[in-house]
Amino acid sequence: MTLSADERQLLQLVAQAEKPVAPSTFFHTIHPPTFTQDAPEDDPRRAPWTELQLGLYGAMLHLHDLGLIRVVVPADGANPDLMEATREGVDALG
Repeated sequence: MTLSADERQLLQLVAQAEKPVAPSTFFHTIHPPTFTQDAPEDDPRRAPWTELQLGLYGAMLHLHDLGLIRVVVPADGANPDLMEATREGVDALG
């Protein structure tokens, strides 16, 4: 099974977590902002970074669809899904 670099890094971070975690917690770790917090909304650096963040949501869904991560605590409207790596997910990391 071939994972993208983002999928592999996200899976690795979820697998290393000591307890179930919202994978989105790691999105800024994988692709940190390329602008300061006070940058205007129309700053040209925001659009490519936003695309990277959205791509990480896709990576999370793909990992779930492949059975490499699973929901342990479902979202409740105030909190996101908390997930953990499955045995298959850990094995996929080698």
